[in-house]
Amino acid sequence: MRLKTVVFLSLLVAFLSCNNNGTKDKSLVPDSVGNINSLQVITPNNLWNSTVGEAIRNNFAAATDGLPQDEPLFSINQMPPEAFTGFARRNRIFVYVVLSENEKVSLATNEYAKPQTGAIIQANSEEKLVELINKSAEKIIEAFHKSEIKERQRRTAISMLKIDTLKKTMGVSMQIPSAYRIAKATDSFVWMRKDLKDGETNILVYEVPLTMIKSDSTAVADIIKIRDSIGSSLLPVEDDGEFITEDAYAPYIFKTQIDGKFAYETKGTWEVRNDWMGGPFINYAVRDEKNNRYLILEGFTYAPSVAKRNLQFELESILNSAKLVE
Repeated sequence: MRLKTVVFLSLLVAFLSCNNNGTKDKSLVPDSVGNINSLQVITPNNLWNSTVGEAIRNNFAAATDGLPQDEPLFSINQMPPEAFTGFARRNRIFVYVVLSENEKVSLATNEYAKPQTGAIIQANSEEKLVELINKSAEKIIEAFHKSEIKERQRRTAISMLKIDTLKKTMGVSMQIPSAYRIAKATDSFVWMRKDLKDGETNILVYEVPLTMIKSDSTAVADIIKIRDSIGSSLLPVEDDGEFITEDAYAPYIFKTQIDGKFAYETKGTWEVRNDWMGGPFINYAVRDEKNNRYLILEGFTYAPSVAKRNLQFELESILNSAKLVE
């Protein structure tokens, strides 16, 4: 009798959540929850402890690019499917991996909460699940990344820094948290910083002529040369040190877009020469042909002995909010 009641209530909830066409009304789903880059993995315990779980961890807990220490792309929490009910379904990003007669990889949007992005991976064998995970992980990670950037920007928008300096001097606007302050500003350079308990995060905005980055093949070397020149001349450090790109770690470079314009995205680590200071940076060189310049947007962190993934992620979300103004 109890089982019948449970089934009836489940069907009733499903019916009430549908619209007149019989499809799920996603406007009724609750708000999602979860820390930034916190991934819920739903899969049976026996799969989690097999090669399937290993494939999930290898892809979704791989090391984040551009950090001085290994930190995973996502902080993972695993649960079996029978526990994926109620509040547990409200996590903002999730991966659901199960054995099934169907062989399918699909993305679900706002299925149990909003905003929410989920990935469902099904196959009829463990070997096939591993194959599908490895094949589809890049696309899924990209979808999660976009979702988390939007969430980070939503949180920033709650309390933003009111600043006209960037628009007036650099022709750009950004959504910057109110915890930041201007450390230095000239007609061609703006430096903002936020104090942390143990360190700080920083944002730099400046411009260089288009000729400073010559081609794709020289882009990394050109960008390093630019940032080292700016850092050593405009960022004060004690004892005659120099703020430079660390030689020990080769930066990662990607092609992307900021406000619809081509940009080089560079991730790496910085150091102060002859000192123990250092940390990660993310740099966007935005091609602004109308103004014959590359607009340089950079975020970097100094936070010794502290995890830096989410600090850099906040900086990335800020820089990605940039809008070039006329």
